[in-house]
Amino acid sequence: AATKLASAEKLMYFCTDQLGLEQDFEQKQMPDGKLPVDGFLLCVDVSRGMNRNFDEQLKFVSNLYNQLAKTKKPVVVVLTKCDEGVERYIRDAHAFALGKKNLQVVETSARSNVNVELAFGTLVQLVDKSRGKAKIIPYFEALKQQSQQIAAAKDKYEWLVSRIVKSHHEAWPNVSRKMQPAPEYQDYVYLEGTQKAKKLFLQHVQRLKQEHIERRRKLYLALLPQALDALVPDLDEIDRLSRAKAEKLLEAKPDFHKWFVVLEETPWDATSHVDSADTERIPLDLLETPAAEQLYEAHLEKLRNERKRAEMRRAFRENLESSPFVTPGKPWEEARSFIMNEDFYQWLEESVYMDIYGKHQKQLIDKAKEDFQELLLEYSELFYELELDAKPSKEKMGVIQEVLGEEQRFKALQKLQAERDALILKHIHFVYHPTKETCPSCAACVDARVEQLLGSRFARPAERQHRNAPADANVDRINLVILGKDGLARELANEIRALCTNDDKYVIEGKMYELALRPIEGNVRLPVNAFQTPTFQPHGCLCLYNSKESLSYVVESIEKSREAAPGRRDGHPAQLPLTLVLVNKRGGCGGGGE
Repeated sequence: AATKLASAEKLMYFCTDQLGLEQDFEQKQMPDGKLPVDGFLLCVDVSRGMNRNFDEQLKFVSNLYNQLAKTKKPVVVVLTKCDEGVERYIRDAHAFALGKKNLQVVETSARSNVNVELAFGTLVQLVDKSRGKAKIIPYFEALKQQSQQIAAAKDKYEWLVSRIVKSHHEAWPNVSRKMQPAPEYQDYVYLEGTQKAKKLFLQHVQRLKQEHIERRRKLYLALLPQALDALVPDLDEIDRLSRAKAEKLLEAKPDFHKWFVVLEETPWDATSHVDSADTERIPLDLLETPAAEQLYEAHLEKLRNERKRAEMRRAFRENLESSPFVTPGKPWEEARSFIMNEDFYQWLEESVYMDIYGKHQKQLIDKAKEDFQELLLEYSELFYELELDAKPSKEKMGVIQEVLGEEQRFKALQKLQAERDALILKHIHFVYHPTKETCPSCAACVDARVEQLLGSRFARPAERQHRNAPADANVDRINLVILGKDGLARELANEIRALCTNDDKYVIEGKMYELALRPIEGNVRLPVNAFQTPTFQPHGCLCLYNSKESLSYVVESIEKSREAAPGRRDGHPAQLPLTLVLVNKRGGCGGGGE
């Protein structure tokens, strides 16, 4: 209760941060080492203390007040630790003050920094009557105001931290120096202190780090399905393996290190790997996490589903092949009810089955057309009586269809009547114009394939070195043997010469050839009918026939020519390109091949 204090060189402290760090703060000493006391704060602890009787404390406070009253100095009763206050103790403290000439009472909490300044301000007003009277606010009301003020200051401070701190590598000393001039930082530190400001900073940094780790985790998890597809695409390899064995299997794969990295320290998100530049490879220990296990199970399920869908596609194709209801040209809408079941719909979209059905239909139609073409060839006598180059009449088409109508190969194209009629017309055209272009076999035509084969085995005349080289370097010479009895060879030779220039030159696709023709109609064993003479080296042979007898002559002549020249290789028929030509009875020619 002394009113005069003295302590030489006593330092004045303003906050607990100064304790032990006096040199880091501005130092202020008591004036002249002496300090007069102008008033008293009489503190009463209203919390429930261990081994402490509140009534005895209040008795001590009462005795202390009696001493203070003798000084005639102002006194303010301060209830401390109200954040843990007992209601009865608070009531008794207020009753004590009321019985002592209406002492001013201020309810405080130093821990929550509630009404602490109000307690000093109330005492200052009693010392200096010129100051306005302080309004005393009950603890809970003051606490509410204080909480709102702190919450607003905290929001502003957190906004400041989020604006300045963008990386989880930031350190508090550097950041706090940057924030010191900002009012958001100053206000919050004033209300809550530096340690709480630092704590919020550390929480923000930890949040940034977790967000960074989560981004990495999502990146790795996004890569994992690709890695599993690349390393273990076969269901049989992993279907019944435990997770540990599956992990060992992955490590044994040649491309394992392309997709995964094995770390010395684990887990990966608690090591320096979180900041590694290696984002293209997955830490192996990630496979032990629930999210990775779910993706592994999803990979297994995907492979199982793919297998099941493949089985459904295979079963559907087998169903198509065995079903008697699927015929060439039958639309999907008509066939669907006969070939689909619930299992098919469960595993695949209808569009997939339609695509399979379309491909199967194409195979059916192609096979039916091929069979029908064979049928037409078997009934070749139906087409002998038609007029050349004339479209068959309706009556003739009716006769053809009536004859073929009972054949299954005819009925197979029942839903494709237009295409069936087109095949008949095409066959008629082929019968009277049997060429590569009209052949039903198209690219598989024997004539076309023979030409390709001969072209690959024999050099063109221009590439040969022969004795009868033309004078003009731009003209190729072609020596042709034309073999045929009963005037066939001479007639064709005359036809060819009629198409040549006066000097026996012939132009094909802009290229000029000099032709030398040697028609042969007799016994090739006689020198006059030999394929080759001292002045004539043949480059090819046209073999003409229009009957069985003339065809036999051609075959016998070629065999005789080979017998007559066993030791000579160049120019004899065994080495010559041979073209077999059917001479139409109406005067036209049809190409053939040997």
